[in-house]
Amino acid sequence: MVLYYSATGNTSFVAKQIARRLGDESLNLLQRIKDHDFTPIESEKPYVICAPVHICDLPIFLAQYLKRVPLLGNKDVYFVFTSGGYAGISASRARWIVKYKKMHYMGRTEFTMPRNYPVSRRYEMLPDEENIRRLKETIKQIPKTVHIIKKGGKLRARYISQLEKLIILPFVPIWVRAKHSTQPFYTTDKCVGCGLCERLCPLNRIHMVDGRPKWDDIKCAHCMACLGNCPKEAIEYRDRTEHNMKYRASKYIKRKYV
Repeated sequence: MVLYYSATGNTSFVAKQIARRLGDESLNLLQRIKDHDFTPIESEKPYVICAPVHICDLPIFLAQYLKRVPLLGNKDVYFVFTSGGYAGISASRARWIVKYKKMHYMGRTEFTMPRNYPVSRRYEMLPDEENIRRLKETIKQIPKTVHIIKKGGKLRARYISQLEKLIILPFVPIWVRAKHSTQPFYTTDKCVGCGLCERLCPLNRIHMVDGRPKWDDIKCAHCMACLGNCPKEAIEYRDRTEHNMKYRASKYIKRKYV
């Protein structure tokens, strides 16, 4: 079974491609995470967990969910990461989770996908040509990953050094506390009150009030599900996104790619 969480569609795209080629089913974990639903999941086939990379690591909320939810049946677990180019210590986190659950870690692979974080001043959003190139390259790489999984082999990716772990592990919680504020999010007059942002927020930080989204005044995941998926592009973040592209994979998959 292919399990996945996806904010702006990159991971969903990869997960569904892998599931289709494996002849397996896929399960979007979003609603389970939102509902704190830890009822067991069962699969006769190996688990393939597809996950985005946040701040060089697995998203904290996703790692916590995977640690707690019982995975029954097959004991083999593969991980597939999607990132803007660097998966950091995601594999180390994944290996630890699998070991904690007394399952078999079958390795991981990484796919470089379009960037989806327009609130950053350090990393520019990519032009259409590069986004399409990355999606096409991912499509080419997926059959190799599927072949290894079908054969029961191990996925292998770049070695993670001890230095990387020592730098990233303490950095992630500091970054979240300092940077992951909900206060800068706001909506423009283009908002039609559809409520999609509320439904997509994995941490339930958004609530519709008088037909407009209101963000709780606590830290969020900064997954960009609300901002990227708004059908009217009515959600902004400070002064950083008004003239910056808001990414969601469906813009390319449906209109320009396939």
